[in-house]
Amino acid sequence: MDTALSDPQNGSAEAASPANVTARPPSTPEGIALAYGSLLLMALLPIFFGALRSVRCARGKNASDMPETITSRDAARFPIIASCTLLGLYLFFKIFSQEYINLLLSMYFFVLGILALSHTIRSEGISAASEAAFSGASTGSQMRTWPLASFRASPFMSKFFPANFPNRQYQLLFTQGSGENKEEIINYEFDTKDLVCLGLSSIVGVWYLLRKHWIANNLFGLAFSLNGVELLHLNNVSTGCILLGGLFIYDVFWVFGTNVMVTVARSFEAPIKLVFPQDLLEKGLEADNFAMLGLGDIVIPGIFIALLLRFDISLKKNTHTYFYTSFAAYIFGLGLTIFIMHIFKHAQPALLYLVPACIGFPVLVALAKGEVTEMFSYEESNPKDPAAVTESKEGTETSASKGLEKKEK
Repeated sequence: MDTALSDPQNGSAEAASPANVTARPPSTPEGIALAYGSLLLMALLPIFFGALRSVRCARGKNASDMPETITSRDAARFPIIASCTLLGLYLFFKIFSQEYINLLLSMYFFVLGILALSHTIRSEGISAASEAAFSGASTGSQMRTWPLASFRASPFMSKFFPANFPNRQYQLLFTQGSGENKEEIINYEFDTKDLVCLGLSSIVGVWYLLRKHWIANNLFGLAFSLNGVELLHLNNVSTGCILLGGLFIYDVFWVFGTNVMVTVARSFEAPIKLVFPQDLLEKGLEADNFAMLGLGDIVIPGIFIALLLRFDISLKKNTHTYFYTSFAAYIFGLGLTIFIMHIFKHAQPALLYLVPACIGFPVLVALAKGEVTEMFSYEESNPKDPAAVTESKEGTETSASKGLEKKEK
């Protein structure tokens, strides 16, 4: 995982040689400001809209859109797994040919990117998720009825397809065994519009595979980030603090303690980072002097911010104080990262600044409002966990029986 924010011109973890310094002309102040402003904006978009879509996702009944819940055990192990993966990639790049490794990785992310981008542009609309999130809908057992009848197509795709578009339904089903022992391996339903979106995403994929263009890279990166924030859910605030705290140490060590992360980020030709050229004003779309931001700096704080939005909704106060506070904290933290990097001319571990801001600001607000207990006691169950489903059903049945008893009395 790459979580370092770096400036390829000045942000190397190693001292640049005189040849490297004179290899390309220095970026203009306008180009630098445009690059970092664009990176900041691109980071905010998937966090904001991914958080809104996570509300809909938490209430979804479609198995393919069910969120993956991160527990405290998962959070504690994640920095260790990420460190092993990062070190493994570093050793691979040192031992084997970088060209062949990147070829394999490009094919892998080519497939993942097409699926992620297709899901992003075709899945249930952002406007529907926004209305659900900001209309006071609850994530508890009771839910307000959403006023929109259909959430299937996104606003973009609704305008793209005409009203009389022949949309046929399909089902991809793979089973194992026969008779009573038959078990479903894959059961995926899709329609003609899904196939069109997949085709459009494939065009972007081929563009990225052939040209490695920074715009195609960013389209895939934004899709990965948005899907990550939408589909990865923390089960409570304590788990979020464990995850962010562990990755805080991970980020600082691998950026300041070694040159591993910066080396992998520069060698790894895959859409795991957002990039923007600092020489865009001089060279246009063919610019090649990039500033970069790892997707980990977006997704990890993003899933914590999304959790706080769902916590806001659970309070049923029609306010989103913690969501806006954490969102503003993210802007502050990333802005501080860019400022420090620009001053010291060195790649910065963005989580060093993002983690204290994204955790500290909401906790201070909770202290001021006297809601610290409510914040840390808020819990989300895993919709895929049979035990959680059973408990939910038992709770519903108990409530129903109590209601009948009251009516009888």
